[in-house]
Amino acid sequence: MNPTSDWPGIVLASTVCAYWSYVAVMSVRVRRRTRKMAGIVPSQPLEKAMWLIWVPLVLTWMTLPWLAATRGEGHWAALPAFARDLPWAALRWAAAAIGLLCLRYSIRSWRRMGRNWRMAVAPGEETELVTSGPFARVRHPIYALSILLMLCTLVVVPTLPVLVMAALHISMMVTKAHNEERFLSGLHGPAYADYCRRTGRFMPRLGRSTE
Repeated sequence: MNPTSDWPGIVLASTVCAYWSYVAVMSVRVRRRTRKMAGIVPSQPLEKAMWLIWVPLVLTWMTLPWLAATRGEGHWAALPAFARDLPWAALRWAAAAIGLLCLRYSIRSWRRMGRNWRMAVAPGEETELVTSGPFARVRHPIYALSILLMLCTLVVVPTLPVLVMAALHISMMVTKAHNEERFLSGLHGPAYADYCRRTGRFMPRLGRSTE
């Protein structure tokens, strides 16, 4: 099979590149509106340390699916043989489709945040606590969708480098979510505590309970 005909890989790779291109556009808009890098480049020590991993991880995420989709057998990033055969081939198509949905609903979440969106925690900036739309039942729908998109990447490109990348990404999403919750709790006080009681971190709550 010609490696360039690996359409699930091409669809997934295009989705990942579109995702991060959208993030880049939003970052430029924040920079132009605020005239500063707060909320784009981290200022917290924890997020600065994560940034050192995050930037190369994002570049790797955009690169590995393209390599897998366009490199033939023998290349270090090529797909394993089983990924092109049933039933895995069908799973790859399903994951590529789910990845597109992740992009769609991520854009919806970003648009709902509007001017409140920031790449990083920005101490000293006053932002609205967004609790409607995708945020009505989940505190971190963007991170949840990012994790799901990464899992889709792993299904479409089931290689060891992608597995390592997925483990790093998911760990960082969980860490970042906890860090943001601590920051928002200090910023919004009881209103945020009540919001946490009503919502799940990455998935909707089945019942109303405390964490």
